[in-house]
Amino acid sequence: MPGMTLLPRRTVLTGASLTLLGCTVKSAPSSGRDVSRVLAALPTSDGAGVRLNRALGHRDLSVLDPFLLLDEFHTENPNDYLAGFPEHPHRGFETVTYMIHGAMEHRDVLGNQGRLGPGSAQWMTAGHGIIHSEMPKQERGLMWGFQLWVNLPRARKLIPPRYQDIAAARIPEVEIDGARVRIVAGTTFGRTGPVDGIDIEPLFLDVAIQKGSRVVQPVPEGHTTFAFVTDGTVRLGASRREVSKGSLAILEKGASVELTGEGQGGRVLLLAGRPFNEPVARAGPFVMNTEDELRQAFDDYRSGRLLLGT
Repeated sequence: MPGMTLLPRRTVLTGASLTLLGCTVKSAPSSGRDVSRVLAALPTSDGAGVRLNRALGHRDLSVLDPFLLLDEFHTENPNDYLAGFPEHPHRGFETVTYMIHGAMEHRDVLGNQGRLGPGSAQWMTAGHGIIHSEMPKQERGLMWGFQLWVNLPRARKLIPPRYQDIAAARIPEVEIDGARVRIVAGTTFGRTGPVDGIDIEPLFLDVAIQKGSRVVQPVPEGHTTFAFVTDGTVRLGASRREVSKGSLAILEKGASVELTGEGQGGRVLLLAGRPFNEPVARAGPFVMNTEDELRQAFDDYRSGRLLLGT
């Protein structure tokens, strides 16, 4: 994927490339995406009663191939998060946890364990089956993070489970022209995020942008792309549509996405992934292609075969 082009206000690149901080950055493609739809995240609860804002996976936007769910938990009230997500199963997809503040601990029944602190991420491939818990490791203070569900293609839904636990220090960060970009997955501005081996060929960026700064991010034209504004206000797309905190913007087809800081600036998660164009059968913690496969997943869980991969 080409690098990211970061443009200060009223600056235009007319050549084919720009050399900046020792990196050659290609100029932005002309076919920029525009915003097709904006939806506000909806309050809900999950796990043992954790209060969430659900941006994707609710009645108005149940799936955005290959993305299945995006939840934000953001609260200083421990009663909103202390109950956590006790032991539960998954099959047929991947969960991505990204922390901004606070700490969570993952444990599974096979003895795998990982702690996610501020700025860290975990990309878990459930594959044929995993039974795990995700519990807070704090009793007070701000808890702020996200969980994204990503589909697996039919041919790989029953692969062995895999964990990628990523400490904050391993996530590259670029600061230039009034924008700070953290690269969880994908390649931009000459840097590559630590997540690898993922079927959707993801781009996962956390972009904090000051008022008036402009970012033009290339994305593969066939990838599904959306942005979720986590703080402040950002203008998105070729028409520079204003999108505020707590809203998800779906982006049309094109080769790039433009982000401009508005008001006091903003922060946004920008995600892109290759769609599978396959049927989705989904119930509770399982995501398969057919209802029969869903029934098999529940039967395997009840009979103790979920982890066996057979």
